[in-house]
Amino acid sequence: MSRSLNDLAYTKTPFTKSSNAKLGLMSKKQSIPKFQIGDRVAEKPKPRAIYAKTAATIERIKPYTAQRYGTVLDTVYQGARGKASVPYVKIIWDGTQTPVTHAQCRICLEKDLTVVTIDYFNARD
Repeated sequence: MSRSLNDLAYTKTPFTKSSNAKLGLMSKKQSIPKFQIGDRVAEKPKPRAIYAKTAATIERIKPYTAQRYGTVLDTVYQGARGKASVPYVKIIWDGTQTPVTHAQCRICLEKDLTVVTIDYFNARD
């Protein structure tokens, strides 16, 4: 019994070993984390302009615009809709007591922050 690729896509029956081999299904692999536990990290630069009119609003927003530094506590893998698992980093920021999970693309090593900042602002020109 030979099934075409179209038939396999619309059937509700499970695939057999032979049909999986014919389709060449990809395995779900995990990406390699960029950071190790205990690394000192910083948030990558982002636009920090405050577009507010009232002094009360500016004061309320100001604490969240400062550059943050912290320490990596753990790496957590999260998948998105059947795609490969992506590493997220649990960080405890200096001055806080609760760890926060961030995508590793938003974080850089503390020692590389000046180079990343220069690249960020040069790319905007």
